[in-house]
Amino acid sequence: MVDIAERPTRLAAPPAAPEVAGRVTPGRAGRLLGVGAKVLHRTVAIAALAAIWEGVPRLGLVDRVFLPPLSEVLVAWWELLRTGQLAEHVGASLTRSLAGLGLAVLTAIPLGLLIGWYRPLAELLSPLLEVFRNTAALALLPVFVLILGLGETSKIALVLYACSWPILLNTIAGVKGVDPLLIRSARSMGLNHLRLFQKVILPAAVPTIFTGVRLAGAYSILVLVAAEMVGAKAGLGYLINYAQYNFAIPDMYSGIMTISAIGLVVNQLLVALERRFSTWRVDVSAG
Repeated sequence: MVDIAERPTRLAAPPAAPEVAGRVTPGRAGRLLGVGAKVLHRTVAIAALAAIWEGVPRLGLVDRVFLPPLSEVLVAWWELLRTGQLAEHVGASLTRSLAGLGLAVLTAIPLGLLIGWYRPLAELLSPLLEVFRNTAALALLPVFVLILGLGETSKIALVLYACSWPILLNTIAGVKGVDPLLIRSARSMGLNHLRLFQKVILPAAVPTIFTGVRLAGAYSILVLVAAEMVGAKAGLGYLINYAQYNFAIPDMYSGIMTISAIGLVVNQLLVALERRFSTWRVDVSAG
């Protein structure tokens, strides 16, 4: 009998060649191509918009006084950045926006969790929520200005009010939308109310809560810009309004572009944060 250790090993699969640093293997090349294709796919629409913006005024299809080419707007944007004016306005807007958004997160999420979890509290506050949720934040701008003045307090309070509603309503919906089967299963395992809330309710509601936070992030910029057009001395809203009155049209579009860029960055940061807190979710999207 031939010992197993003495059998020839010529049929065994050869060991995989070690991956040399710097060498592009087929798998790595495929990943790089996939990433490149995804980036290209996402930038096609932006590139098309930039080309249209640049070409339409130069072809005379619109008056370039009111819609200057993109290249002129970028030159104006760079000049604002070089002189420090853009940084000053962005800093003022971000301070107000993040302060209001942060206060909304700290207050609306705990309140939404309580309302969604405790039915008596929900029944008590439901009429009040229905009244204020249908009141636009900008409609209350004169009220905030009259009560809190034209300073920073009224602007932050307005952002807080506008951001609280999407966070609050999505938090309530997230708690109420938890699968009852999960709750019954957890209770059958002997979890008390606190552990049930910590282990089942809160994790299941996280995606819906972050949807509200992302909506609030967009509202924090949009509402603030409108508020800064009234009684502000710095901020992107003030920059846009001031540029319009002085007919500095490229500067006006520079402020608008900056707002869009900030909104995009804030949204991507919130998406990354959502993925960090909901790593248990399975992506079932196609393509």
